[in-house]
Amino acid sequence: MFFEKLKNNESGILLYGQTPPKQNHQNLENLLELRQKRLNTLDIDGIVIYDLQDEGDRNDEKRTFDFVKTINPYEYYKSLELKFPGIIYKSVGKYNQDEFIKGLKFDKNIANVFVGASSKDQKIKLSLKKAYEIKKEFAKDIPLGGICIPERHEIKHNEHLKVANKTLNGCEFFITQAVFNAINAKNFIDDYAKLNIKKVPIIFTFTPCGSLKTLEFMKWLGISIPPFLENRLKNSIDILQSSVSLSFEMFEFIYRYAKNKGVVVGANVESISTRKVEIEASIKLLKDIKRSIDRKV
Repeated sequence: MFFEKLKNNESGILLYGQTPPKQNHQNLENLLELRQKRLNTLDIDGIVIYDLQDEGDRNDEKRTFDFVKTINPYEYYKSLELKFPGIIYKSVGKYNQDEFIKGLKFDKNIANVFVGASSKDQKIKLSLKKAYEIKKEFAKDIPLGGICIPERHEIKHNEHLKVANKTLNGCEFFITQAVFNAINAKNFIDDYAKLNIKKVPIIFTFTPCGSLKTLEFMKWLGISIPPFLENRLKNSIDILQSSVSLSFEMFEFIYRYAKNKGVVVGANVESISTRKVEIEASIKLLKDIKRSIDRKV
């Protein structure tokens, strides 16, 4: 399971990522029951639950999908009563100091991932630096993870240093933004492997893409999609299945490459759509990656 693999610094951590239901969902109890049954059938080490924030300041282009407020990620995880740990994102800028401290609940089945502002223009109540300080003072025993963005490394060439600094601030693992550019991931792994520091697991995120609109949203979020891959998806007969195949190919490459470089990696498969066909596609990708990891152990 997640905490054991984390403690042993093992490759092959496998997570499944979800967004909580929107606030005031009309059939919340039925939805929770359905998700609970589906999730408890999965052979995974833990579930990632996102804390959404309005990222309208990210760029000047209109957001592809409207921002929708969701229920509290911690409350969502507890209501599901799952058999595996929860990795709960916390968008720290949404909370003032008192709210943030109150939300730092110790639970043996939960780890936190602190998320900073999506852009320098975003208005925040609490900085990521301050969040680390508060965590050290009020919740030092809560396992902590951080965000890693390979796209940022391609531009600034310092993501490996950001990861190292966050590790010094208590991060024991990292989860990346969705990966559609294997070269960016490779370049980050190269530079991270060269650092003379304790290495921690880097969990790469893979996301099925079920429509051209979702593809545009991923680009809006800053996810790097090389032109040849974008064309392959746009011109495919079934964009969803093509994205699943592409994601699996990228996982295989990244996992093998990182292992040869001595970097411990895992996978997080995102399911952020409410469409049944996209949920099923994410589970197929998850199972394919699980089989691949098991063959490599």
